[in-house]
Amino acid sequence: MVEHRMIDVNGIRLHIAEQGSGPLVVLLHGFPESWHSWHHQFGPLADAGYRVVAPDQRGYGRSDHPDEVDAYTILHLVGDVVGLIQALGEDKAFVVGHDWGAPVAWHTALLRPDIVRGVAGLSVPPPFRGTQPPLAAMEKRFDGRFYWNYFNRPGVADAEFARDVRTTLRKFFYAASGSARPDGKVVQPLIEHGHGWLEKLPDPEVLPEWFTEEDLDALTESFSGGFTGALNWYRNLDRNWELTAAWQNATVTPPALYMYGDRDLVPAFPGTPELIAKLPHLMPNLWRDPIELAGCGHWTQQERPNEVNTALLEFLKAHS
Repeated sequence: MVEHRMIDVNGIRLHIAEQGSGPLVVLLHGFPESWHSWHHQFGPLADAGYRVVAPDQRGYGRSDHPDEVDAYTILHLVGDVVGLIQALGEDKAFVVGHDWGAPVAWHTALLRPDIVRGVAGLSVPPPFRGTQPPLAAMEKRFDGRFYWNYFNRPGVADAEFARDVRTTLRKFFYAASGSARPDGKVVQPLIEHGHGWLEKLPDPEVLPEWFTEEDLDALTESFSGGFTGALNWYRNLDRNWELTAAWQNATVTPPALYMYGDRDLVPAFPGTPELIAKLPHLMPNLWRDPIELAGCGHWTQQERPNEVNTALLEFLKAHS
């Protein structure tokens, strides 16, 4: 059974879910998610002999939501993971992340390879620092219409998403899924000036099989305190670029695994398909070529739990 508790980490309190015993596997969720995003992974990984821990990351769910925007930098987020591993009494861990959790996992492996047995990222590929700040680059490329820039406006997306939390999450999860793109077409997530993010997203009458009303219940409860903490992660994208200057051209050295859906919008971001194609040459310890999941959208481990679990277990066993 999955057990829950609060734990003091890096100056804040994190809510964690945990199950099993053995080598530690830390599962890091993305936006707009929670520990529950990994509910398909707990049983199989714990049954295979691993200690599985998934936190609500800072700004999410029952974990602390610091007020300051600059309390959500990549260094804070990596610090939370390092502190969590140590607070759990472990010296090393496997770190697995999806969506925003993937950059946290990748940067944990980049900055603290000494404590990472292996790292896996879902949806978002390993970090290779660009030549200009990402918010500024997207502002220029898409005339301020890219969703990162919309999220960066103080209070705007916060208010839109909090107006009807359940509808917001239902639209988010359906629109970014493979279920909403039977033709496989992926477009850039742009928001026209003077409009909100949600108004053009489809609102399904029936949820897809992989996303139940109970899943939506759990997510809705986790965002009862609003979206500001979660959105503050996006508001640090340019600050993160500044803070990671010392790691320009550095590569992730622990054993690594990357998988993504072929209907996911993130791998279609500008420059990302080219990066994914080069990963086997850029990362000497990439365990195998990137795994592309056919028909899968953004919510990788929820849309394709069996394939994800199989790949994760093969990776974990190869490096345990």
